[in-house]
Amino acid sequence: MYLDSKYYQYELSLFIKYNCHMNALKSMLFLLLIGISSITLAQSDEPTESISLANKNILVVWGGWDGHQPQKFAKKVSKWARSVGAYVTVSDSLGIYTDKEFMEKQDLIIQYWTMGTITDDESKGLIEAIKSGTGLVGCHGGIGDSFRNNTDYQYMVGGQWVTHPGGKINYKVEIGQTNDPVTNGVGDFEIFNTEQYYMHVDPNVKVLARTTFSGEHDQWIKGATMPVVWKKMHQNGRVFYISIGHNPEDFDHPAVWTMLTRGIDWAGNGKNLLN
Repeated sequence: MYLDSKYYQYELSLFIKYNCHMNALKSMLFLLLIGISSITLAQSDEPTESISLANKNILVVWGGWDGHQPQKFAKKVSKWARSVGAYVTVSDSLGIYTDKEFMEKQDLIIQYWTMGTITDDESKGLIEAIKSGTGLVGCHGGIGDSFRNNTDYQYMVGGQWVTHPGGKINYKVEIGQTNDPVTNGVGDFEIFNTEQYYMHVDPNVKVLARTTFSGEHDQWIKGATMPVVWKKMHQNGRVFYISIGHNPEDFDHPAVWTMLTRGIDWAGNGKNLLN
């Protein structure tokens, strides 16, 4: 009985240790799954709501400084827009803005044109289209640093690039409007090896996400917060902007791509509400 009792106690102790160990592993696995689920929710590849761009007319205009690789952006966003049923026209000329009949048919304009010049007629054609209800979407310098000599254009966009301290860096983006359809379900995130835009911004924009400057590169702006994503109206037209997008790879980040595509959906569905 003594041996049986000792053996029983030994087996019991092994059983307890084994179960404690397994319970600990289960707890760790449970917490890990929660963490993965949270990241998936925060950085989903696909918007949680359906995109409604079927049969919409979208004009994608690209050009300007080649350093931003605007053609790559145009190809990526055009391919996606066609995949959700939109009719897409791609142009590498600002002259298309002067075609009034064509512009009146557009539901949305997506532009990536950095550090260029625009004629008075081209500017007038674009701005009048937006005022009439056509949406406008762009990223980074594509609309945020397009035509430095045209303040009417900057007034429409809602901001203008000034500098990017440190060049390509890593920085954090904080979501400020969690109940907006563009940012719903998207959590704060970090973006790597890209430019953190310091901008002059219209106080009338609705800020959806922002970033804070660390002061590492320009100590006098430490703690300054800057909008990263915003939406606004320009008379009847919806305008959406995201300052991320120096590298084509920036849009491989799920949170960035989700906000961009949702912004396109929002801006592209304003014109029909006027009819």
